[in-house]
Amino acid sequence: MPAGSVEHDTALDRAFAAGSEPALAEAYRRFAPLIRSLALRRLSDAAAADDVVQEVFIRAWKYRASYAPDHSGLLSWLVGITRNVAAGMGASRGREMSMWDTAASQRRDEAGDGPGNPDRVADRMVIEAELDRLGEPQGSILRLAFHEDLTHQQIADRLEMPLGTVKSHIRRSLVHLRRRLEVSDAAPA
Repeated sequence: MPAGSVEHDTALDRAFAAGSEPALAEAYRRFAPLIRSLALRRLSDAAAADDVVQEVFIRAWKYRASYAPDHSGLLSWLVGITRNVAAGMGASRGREMSMWDTAASQRRDEAGDGPGNPDRVADRMVIEAELDRLGEPQGSILRLAFHEDLTHQQIADRLEMPLGTVKSHIRRSLVHLRRRLEVSDAAPA
């Protein structure tokens, strides 16, 4: 590697740490493909890898004051953030998939219980009320996912929204529903 490129990297590291927006743009241009590749290898999902790249640069910019260019290069720091974000997203996706599996299992169980089962009716009412509380477009997105069994891409197409936005709404809404329903389940009978 030519000596000039090391100086340029050091200059980029320091400019990024100092809050230079052109340095952020240059870091993104240089390192986003590598970060996406690392995330794709970890998550095996191109859309999720794109989400990781976005989150890595958001976090890096937000917490740039904690970056010490004298201790590590910018790329090393970004790779560390990438590992954390990808690991968190992988765990989150695992929980999300578990919730989808549980919901699908409950739907199969409902079919055997019949529509008049009071517990099932109460559960549906609680879930519908929580979906209403989410507001729009989150409620509609989850209804399309649960009631119509549409994929994320199908929901994005139907609602004319970016796929990443639909996925983000679903992820945040499921976390919110889990918290709300756990509180509801913990309430004394």
